[in-house]
Amino acid sequence: MMKTILVPVGSSKNAKSHLQYAVDFAKAFGAKLYVVQIYNVYTKAGTMIKVDHILERESQAFLEAHIASINTRGVEVVAKTFKGKLIDTLEKVCSALDVDLIILEPRTNSIKDEVYLGKTSGKIIKRTQIPALIVPEGYVYKPIVKMLLAVKSAVIKREGVLKPIHDIKDQFKAVLNLLLVKTPYHNPEDFEVNDELKAMITNTTKAESPTTFQAVLEHYKNHSPDVLCVVRRKRGFFSKLWEDNIILKKDFHSSTIPVLVLSGLK
Repeated sequence: MMKTILVPVGSSKNAKSHLQYAVDFAKAFGAKLYVVQIYNVYTKAGTMIKVDHILERESQAFLEAHIASINTRGVEVVAKTFKGKLIDTLEKVCSALDVDLIILEPRTNSIKDEVYLGKTSGKIIKRTQIPALIVPEGYVYKPIVKMLLAVKSAVIKREGVLKPIHDIKDQFKAVLNLLLVKTPYHNPEDFEVNDELKAMITNTTKAESPTTFQAVLEHYKNHSPDVLCVVRRKRGFFSKLWEDNIILKKDFHSSTIPVLVLSGLK
């Protein structure tokens, strides 16, 4: 089961409701929640002021005040600040803390209303292999009853890649439906569902579409899932949408439900 969940904190207006969702989600699993801020120091050549400890102290104080502003509901919530480059540091932290899932805001620092997935979250999704749950702004926690997994290939070569789905399904006794998408690059073996996945699936829908993404837009309303599950691929679901690590809302109409992004199946 999920034991450790991590929430990277930016500076958005939504940060409070996002952290509350993460706490409520962690409570369902009895998981520990790390609330993390990563800062980087750029000093101008010739400046002698030691700003590291000042930034670290401010960051820690900010996180502790942030946590104090919500109802932690008996969940163990730990504030931690780290210095370094966002992705490298996040990967090291997740490895050291044995993190099962990252819970992300769609747009941590973007003020543009048309943006769904902002630069920071975009980078995390694009450049790491850590399973991530993207929770829409202002979304209030509720138990997950229905999940939809959308893939163009059900071939699984990596071990443990379905664990986040397993954990959520078991915890909430949720139904998992599968959307298999036949794209122009389809191979017959892509639709061969292995025993592990087959045992978890209630219904399978097959669709034909230029991309997984378009198939999801056409089908997800029929399934009305509480969570949409997709897979990271080098040229996968999100790559059709990347625009400097940003996804626009007009391109992603399911921005009303959480999206679980699994690490690559292969």
